[in-house]
Amino acid sequence: MADPATASLPVGAAYIRREPVPARPPPLLVSGPLAWLRRNFFASVPDTLLTILGAVILYWIIPPIVDFLLLDATWTGADREACLATPERPEVGACWPFVRDRFAYFIYGSYPIPERWRVDAFFALLAAGIFWMLWLDAPARGLGAVYFFIVLPIVSVFLLSGAPSLGLAKVDTALWGGLMVTVVVATVGIVVSLPIGIALALGRRSKMPLVRLLCVIFIEFVRGVPLITVLFMASVMLPLFVPETYSPDKLVRALVGVALFSSAYMAEVVRAGLQAIPRGQYEAATALALGYWRGMGLVILPQALRITIPNIVNSYIALFKDTTLVFVVGIFDFLRAIEVARIDPKWATPVTSTTGYAFAAIFYFVVCYAMSRYATGVERRLAAGARRGVV
Repeated sequence: MADPATASLPVGAAYIRREPVPARPPPLLVSGPLAWLRRNFFASVPDTLLTILGAVILYWIIPPIVDFLLLDATWTGADREACLATPERPEVGACWPFVRDRFAYFIYGSYPIPERWRVDAFFALLAAGIFWMLWLDAPARGLGAVYFFIVLPIVSVFLLSGAPSLGLAKVDTALWGGLMVTVVVATVGIVVSLPIGIALALGRRSKMPLVRLLCVIFIEFVRGVPLITVLFMASVMLPLFVPETYSPDKLVRALVGVALFSSAYMAEVVRAGLQAIPRGQYEAATALALGYWRGMGLVILPQALRITIPNIVNSYIALFKDTTLVFVVGIFDFLRAIEVARIDPKWATPVTSTTGYAFAAIFYFVVCYAMSRYATGVERRLAAGARRGVV
């Protein structure tokens, strides 16, 4: 017997769905983890072959590193006996008690122990300045720039070198060492290289022949020799240009050499950004009645520096790693401190040197990776602002 509710409907209308079908999830090969893997690793035959080759290489490299640094590593001990192989333990990994025992030496070098609080204060002030400058939404960033570029260098000199009139004992730079020296050299090179590099880049593009010639000679000469050569020249020749009474010590000579070397490379990075700016931007600055320096500061340089952020950060990362070369002129940097500590008879084992170098590699990787990630974030933020019309 027919249903009275459907008796008056046309034939077949009772089988029509009156409610929408619930949405089904997309196919696994279109969206989701499998789709991401297919799109990024197995999109074509060459991609698949490269993925397999990369997986084989990682399988060959990563497990031994993990075994050495973590699984087979020694975590406790008071001397070399804890890190030596035994019949019960034939495979011995990293000797981390050595790093823990010599950690203070890695940080301060031979800096007097009672005065090491000054180094800690320097690190704290530097961290505050870096955080203030790198935080794009920080309040009073102009005041932060004054603190970072003027106040911090003056205070740091008195803190680290000493000021007897202020009750701070004099500490000769020959006693400086370890991470402290690496941070000082890298910070000076990074901070000084950008303004000098901008000046050299503008000078190379100057319409005044003498200024352009001097900038070209300096840039090409410095870029044409290794950093070690520049450090030797700064260490040997710089005292010849000043009276013997005012001859700078080895650390100041190394700082000058690193700053000049990094400035030459930064000049070419900035010049590339300036050349990428369309000619219309220069004409727009002129149409606004802006002079050369105001036009550069308000219109041209902000765009040029934004374009070259990846290259600037790349130069900074290279500079930070190149600070290890200052040991050739007698500067006791972080890597040199590890070199000296690893030959201590108390910790003389077959894995001590490898452990020290692994610790240095981890430190440099973390710092350089952090610099790279921050630059990527800034670049994305500036790109998003440019899309919204905000320069």
